[in-house]
Amino acid sequence: MGGFTGQSNISVSQGVRMMFYVLYPNETSYKTIEEVPDYVDKATVYFILMLVLEMIGSWAWKGRPLRVNDGLTSLSAGVISRLPDVAFRGVEVTTYIYVWNHYRIAELPWDSSWTWWLTLLGVDFGYYWFHRMAHEVNIIWAGHQTHHSSEDYNLTTALRQSFLQKYFSWMFYWPMAFFIPPSVFAVHLQFNLLYQFWIHTELIDNLGPLELILNTPSHHRVHHGRNPYCIDANYGGTLIIWDRIFGTFVPEKEKVVYGLTHPINTFDPFGVQLQHCAYMWNTFWATPGFSNKLSVIFKGPGWGPGKPRLGLSEELPKVTGDEKPYDPKLSVSMQVYSMIHFILLLAIYEHMFQAKLVISQTALLVRILYILLTLTSLGFLLENKAKAAALEAARCSVFLLLQKSGYMTTDIPNLTNICQVIFSLCLVVWGLQAVRQLSSTRSQKQE
Repeated sequence: MGGFTGQSNISVSQGVRMMFYVLYPNETSYKTIEEVPDYVDKATVYFILMLVLEMIGSWAWKGRPLRVNDGLTSLSAGVISRLPDVAFRGVEVTTYIYVWNHYRIAELPWDSSWTWWLTLLGVDFGYYWFHRMAHEVNIIWAGHQTHHSSEDYNLTTALRQSFLQKYFSWMFYWPMAFFIPPSVFAVHLQFNLLYQFWIHTELIDNLGPLELILNTPSHHRVHHGRNPYCIDANYGGTLIIWDRIFGTFVPEKEKVVYGLTHPINTFDPFGVQLQHCAYMWNTFWATPGFSNKLSVIFKGPGWGPGKPRLGLSEELPKVTGDEKPYDPKLSVSMQVYSMIHFILLLAIYEHMFQAKLVISQTALLVRILYILLTLTSLGFLLENKAKAAALEAARCSVFLLLQKSGYMTTDIPNLTNICQVIFSLCLVVWGLQAVRQLSSTRSQKQE
């Protein structure tokens, strides 16, 4: 089992600064990969605090309350994207260590400031090219499209990640493994990711001279837009200099409309993760000719026979600015219910990561399957699907059975007893509703 095992304490000051990549070499240099803290896991509390602050600011300043359905879908995708990390060290770090152990040419000192700053640039350069290919190569886009599927732009969008994406990104960092120690790489891989969290907001406009060097909310809003001028632009992670050098920089102009050019219109977590894979599969078999089939995989998402590699810009759907996001009606009580159960799920999720070295493989698998069941059920509720009541009743039953079997423990005092009461009541409510729906359906068929 894996991930980072370093348990170095991080002060509040360091915690805040790591979210903006303002930690320094003497604070974040480690000799071995095992010493490197799991900064992403330690950032959880800062994610939550910043999310709450943005929600308050967006409501008070701009009169825009968070859309619960879209926000929870984004957070669900973030949960799913990290589930493989419970049992396995990230593929990016694992493959990097392999190259370092077998093929390194030189060994730069792990405790040198020069090595630290060089790695910052190297990771960001590698990320630029991975990110660019994720938009220009269809099979990589199949993973990355998850991040762009939200039609909102806020800090929850930053957490809408694909579990597939990391299986393509590792190859763009390999050249660094010939001379930069894995411990230094692992630090910057995490900081590069954390930096990109805060730029997913509409509350920050222009940052003046910093716009010339850094990737900012303004630059990244363009990247998330489906306006024609926004397509295939601003790929940088921490720095925007790579876009300026390689000709992919576009400044923010008219109002940005967010999301995919062809919205997926679903809050189903598996649909959000895999809808483009299904589209590629069908397109692959429907496209004649072996060469064309390969092009479906390795050319751009907009490619078709007889078209240029990245497709034709004139075929993109027009954006008027009056587009309405996918937003099925959801009662306030159902929004509150969904949020409460997602928070309860997070307690199980966080405990699983904290205890992954001491609980059994069976317990890990059971919890992962329960998390996926919960996220699927919440997706059904957010879309008012016909079978939502039956699925939610089944989920509540599963939880109570797993809790009785000892699979749903946490470190939070009294939470077990509280959950037992909550889920028992929910089982009764949803069970009765499912029975009523079934009776109504049978009556309609008989008529």
